[in-house]
Amino acid sequence: MEQPKHGTNADFLGRYATAAGTGVIHHLQQLAEPLKGARVIHVNSTREGGGVAEILQKLLPLKQALGMDARWEVISGSPAFYECTKSFHNALQGTQTSITDSLLETYRQTNADTAERLRPVLEEADFVFIHDPQPAALLAHLPTRRGKWIWRCHIDASRPYRPVWKYLKKWVTPYDASIFSLPEFAQPLPHPQYIIAPSIDPLSEKNRDLPAAEVDNIYERFGLDPDLPIILQVSRYDRFKDPVGVIRAFKLAARLTPMQLVLAGGEATDDPEGAAVLHEVRQAAGDDPRIHVLLLPSDAHRAINALQRAATIVVQKSLREGFGLTVTEGMWKGKPVIGGDTGGIRLQVFDQYTGFLVRTPEGAALRIRYLLQRRRLLEEMGQRAKRFVAENFLITRHLREYLTLQLSLQQTAQQRMMVGH
Repeated sequence: MEQPKHGTNADFLGRYATAAGTGVIHHLQQLAEPLKGARVIHVNSTREGGGVAEILQKLLPLKQALGMDARWEVISGSPAFYECTKSFHNALQGTQTSITDSLLETYRQTNADTAERLRPVLEEADFVFIHDPQPAALLAHLPTRRGKWIWRCHIDASRPYRPVWKYLKKWVTPYDASIFSLPEFAQPLPHPQYIIAPSIDPLSEKNRDLPAAEVDNIYERFGLDPDLPIILQVSRYDRFKDPVGVIRAFKLAARLTPMQLVLAGGEATDDPEGAAVLHEVRQAAGDDPRIHVLLLPSDAHRAINALQRAATIVVQKSLREGFGLTVTEGMWKGKPVIGGDTGGIRLQVFDQYTGFLVRTPEGAALRIRYLLQRRRLLEEMGQRAKRFVAENFLITRHLREYLTLQLSLQQTAQQRMMVGH
C-alpha cells in the first residue's frame, strides 16, 4: 500500500490536484480537519484481487495524509469459510443457495476468532468500516466497542435470495450505518443508509499515463496481432462476469469482421470458484488463435493498464455487477464500453453515449461490429466516457463522501452526548 511518507502529506495530496483540481484538495482538507487523529479501521477479506482491495490500497494513504490514523485489517479463514462466504456473495446477487449449518458455524467461529485477534484495535477505533459479508459478524463479538461501525456492501443486493439475506441481516442490523453503491441495492435496515459509488485512483499503476512503447510492447508480450482490433474484458474468472458469454459474442462478431479477443483476469484469494470458471473459459475458447485467455498475477497493474490502452473496445458483459471498476478503468482510458445491462454498469455506461448496454451475447456482438464499422463514433464515445469518469468516479470524490459520512456520524454522537448530559 502506497504511503504518504514519500514526501510530505501536502506533496502527496498535491499529486491529486493535477487530476482532480486544487479546489477539490482544499475541500478535502477542510472536511478532514475535525477528523484529524481519528482512529479508522477498514476490514475486508483479502489484500489482493478484486475491486475492494484496490480501493483500500489507495483510500487509506489518502486518509492518512489528511491526518487520520487509518489502518487496514483482513479476516482470513479455512476453505470452508471461503466456501460459505462465496455462497453469501452468490445469494446476495440472487442465486438460490443452500448453506449447511456446519458452514455457517465455521463463518461464525472465524469471525469470533478474528474479533479476539483484533480486539485491541477494533474496540478503541473511532470508525470501523466492515466490507461485504465476510467480516460482517465481527461486531456481534465486540459488545464493548466505543466507535461507530459501518457495513459497506459492494455487492448488487437488489434481489437477494431471502433466506440467506435473513441470516446476514441479523449480523448487520446492529451497525450504526450501512453503505451501498446504488439506491436499488439497499435493503430495509433500522439504521441510516448511505449511497457511495466506488472509484478509481487516476495516479495508480493501473490508471496513470504510460509511455507509448510500453503499450506497444503488450502485442509481443501476449502474442497479440498488432493489425487486428482488440476486444478486451478484464475481470476475475467469475460466472457473474460471463466470460463464456463474451467468447460467444466474439465468435458471432468475428464471423464478419476481423478482430481478436483478450480475456484478462486473475484469481482472488477469497474466491474458491475461480479455477473452475477459468477451466470453463479455456474450454469455450478452444484452440481459436484469435482468443487470448490470460491469467495475470494480482500485481499486474501496468500490464492491465497497457491492455486497456491498446484495446479498441472494452467489454464488461456481467450478468450481475455491484459496480464494475473495470468499466471505469476502460472509460478513463478513453474507450467505449459494451457492458451488461445490470447493476452499477448502468451508472457508468449511458447507452449510445459512453457505450452500449446489452443483455445477450448476440446484442454484444451486434454492438461490437457496429462500433468497429464506425471509428469516428467509437472515438467520440471514448472521449465522452473519459470526461464522465473525471467528473464522477475519481477517488477524490469517493474520499469526500466517506469524510462526509464520518462527520455525520461524529456529529450525531456528539449531539446525543449533549442531550444525555
